[in-house]
Amino acid sequence: MSEEKKVQNDILILGIESSCDETAASVVRNGREVLSNVIASQIELHTLYGGVVPEIASRKHIEKINQVIEEALDRAGVTLKDITAIAVTYGPGLVGALLVGVSAAKAISFATGIPLVGVHHIEGHISANFIENKELEPPFVCLVASGGHSHLVVVKDYGEYEIIGRTRDDAAGEAFDKVARAIGLGYPGGPKIDKLSKEGDPEAIRFPRARVEENPYDFSFSGLKSAVLNYLNGCRMKGETVEPKDVAASFQKAVIDVLVEHSLHGVKDYGLDKFAIAGGVASNSSLRETFLRECEKEHVKFYYPSPVFCTDNAAMIAVAGYYEYCKGVRSGYDLNAVPNLKLGER
Repeated sequence: MSEEKKVQNDILILGIESSCDETAASVVRNGREVLSNVIASQIELHTLYGGVVPEIASRKHIEKINQVIEEALDRAGVTLKDITAIAVTYGPGLVGALLVGVSAAKAISFATGIPLVGVHHIEGHISANFIENKELEPPFVCLVASGGHSHLVVVKDYGEYEIIGRTRDDAAGEAFDKVARAIGLGYPGGPKIDKLSKEGDPEAIRFPRARVEENPYDFSFSGLKSAVLNYLNGCRMKGETVEPKDVAASFQKAVIDVLVEHSLHGVKDYGLDKFAIAGGVASNSSLRETFLRECEKEHVKFYYPSPVFCTDNAAMIAVAGYYEYCKGVRSGYDLNAVPNLKLGER
């Protein structure tokens, strides 16, 4: 096959992501090759407020969306004429933020006739594993852990999922942010706790590990968060010194113990030998090291994306969009933002 013929047969997906506080666009070829991945982060802005302010996030997306898309096309060395389809996150997420990306995608599709594919944000996170692990194919189990989600998912096929576990209260990333704030680390909490934990003793304080009787795969981190806050308040009332590094390390170990135990329980019960992680919490170095070690013990193949593909990005949306496009999924111009969209819904 000539190079010209090969290029003509390529499927190029323009991905757009704006579900929270990153404005992102990416061009991906044939579902696995990232030609560009542009991210305009708002972390510094929201750090001033100790967390994401939805209205500010939406305004910043409006300012950045066009230039981010143009830069993604430019870095990939393509124009809109080369794009096969546009994939855009339409939920879940902040409704105002989602609307910016969805509106931009619909406008481009309407003006050019390029097909439009709405993508579920969590499906994007799961699909991030396909970017660098070319050999990975379903079925496998995936843990999606981020600021808004803690899901244990059986990936039966591309675009076909069964959620077997989810958080009953706080998501793992949400618990990281709240505990980080309580010990004076600020926002974003996950990376700061990960860094400080390396200096602390994970066995210094015994925090609880919650189990949900009705479903062994479900998660609950609210009790753990409360236990940390109660410990800090108790130390202050008694005039005892608090070691933030030990609190961070002990809290992090409690979260990791639960995530690892429940995930590998699911892998065994479903008779699979492949396991992946995704989402912002998946970039935690201790979590990765623990899963590497435990998966090796259980003879389970372990997959994980690079940190840049763990946090919100458009490459993962383009990858998910590629598989949806190949299945014949198309979205109309009535596509809307769905802030509470469930995985598997359309």
